[in-house]
Amino acid sequence: MKDNTKRKIRNYARLVFSVLFFWLYIPHIFVYLLCSRGKRKEINEDVIVEIESENLKIGYLVGLLFALHNNRYFRVLFYHRIGAILSYCIGWYRPGDRYFVISKSTIIGGGAYFAHPFSTEINAKSIGRNFRCRHLTTIGNKKDGDNDNRPTIGDNVTLGVNVTIIGGVRIGNNVTIGAGTVVVKDIPDNAVAVGNPARVIRYKEDIYN
Repeated sequence: MKDNTKRKIRNYARLVFSVLFFWLYIPHIFVYLLCSRGKRKEINEDVIVEIESENLKIGYLVGLLFALHNNRYFRVLFYHRIGAILSYCIGWYRPGDRYFVISKSTIIGGGAYFAHPFSTEINAKSIGRNFRCRHLTTIGNKKDGDNDNRPTIGDNVTLGVNVTIIGGVRIGNNVTIGAGTVVVKDIPDNAVAVGNPARVIRYKEDIYN
């Protein structure tokens, strides 16, 4: 209980500083407001996940300020959303994390959440909504420049620490992949997979049987 109170106080202190330094993010807010409705919706979904993870109840704009000011990994995702040219123009003085890389050609659905994704590289064809991953994640092709053979990942997929997904594989919807897993073959919907190479150990509907 005491830890939760301390965390709540810390997060609201961080929120106050985010608002005090709002002027740093005027270009970011301006770009956000100019985004298409679909792009803005994706960013809003990212923000919701971010502020819920910190147990804050605030609106989209204030939540965006909070995430931009306090989370360099979120800034990487935000710059990916707005595109290379705009991110180059406004991201130089508030950069993201240099050890977290998202390929410019990767499509990511809204509601993505990256929990301390240090040393992570995301180079998929597409990733669905509500994606979750942690540090040491590698998603990419088998050969440099072979962008036709990159992973395609569905909605509501969660990856543990140090997961590797390589080649033109398809990961279904509602999939959980355990820590240290290496995926080189397709994984169906609702599966829980672990191991090197990955194997399905159960399906999520089995939990309720």
